[in-house]
Amino acid sequence: MRIATGTLIALPFVVLATLSTVSTAPAAAQGAGGAEVRRSLPFAAGETHRFDVRFGVLRAGRAEMSVSNGPRIRGTQTMRFDLTLQGGIPLARVDNRITSWVEPRPFRSLRFIQDLDEVGTQRYRQFEMYPDSGFVSWEHGEGGREDLPSNTPLDDLSFFYYVRTLPLEVGDRYELPHYFRDSGNPVVIEVLRKEEIRVPAGRYQTIVVRPTFQTSGLFGEGGEAEVHFSDDRSRILVKISSRVSRIGSLTLSLREDPRL
Repeated sequence: MRIATGTLIALPFVVLATLSTVSTAPAAAQGAGGAEVRRSLPFAAGETHRFDVRFGVLRAGRAEMSVSNGPRIRGTQTMRFDLTLQGGIPLARVDNRITSWVEPRPFRSLRFIQDLDEVGTQRYRQFEMYPDSGFVSWEHGEGGREDLPSNTPLDDLSFFYYVRTLPLEVGDRYELPHYFRDSGNPVVIEVLRKEEIRVPAGRYQTIVVRPTFQTSGLFGEGGEAEVHFSDDRSRILVKISSRVSRIGSLTLSLREDPRL
């Protein structure tokens, strides 16, 4: 995923639709028509993940990811995903909100907003995706418009939720050309191993995934990022970690189980 200014995360995962599947990914994951997902999504409105954030051994704040029912956007009913991150370290405080509005079926982004306040620098960016017309537009800065690389585009945050719909068998590798800005494609998802871990919310059996975006930052090449999902149908986010030479290690650990 991406880092907004080089300090903390603008942690937009997902966040991840026609699948170009490489290696041993099972046939069930090879959605020829776009962002193929389970018939029953493993998340719903009301789900909230709460995390403790650490830089190395330093407690650096808290983060929250939530799902709610979104409004209709251009006539389409949406799901809304929110990520908030507050905290930081002395002289590097952060108060970020990232929001994604997604059409559930097919699973694709229609709107994406970054509202970032990092180390005293504020930035607001809003992208409008028009998948059926094949372009994304924005008005921040000087404004602009680009062709979408796919008719099932996904932004940073929606990728996290999309990955939860995949089979995620150890050894699978996905190359996903669906990031809404073509410069970030393909997003590569590698399923590394199963592992039992303990976080503030308790002990979990997890499946460990490495996401790599073709961008700089925490989930860019060389970031050594890993995401632990619960090894069950709900695929809740248990832990997110990354090593970045500029800032050391960053870890988000689940503080409250969203199913309780």
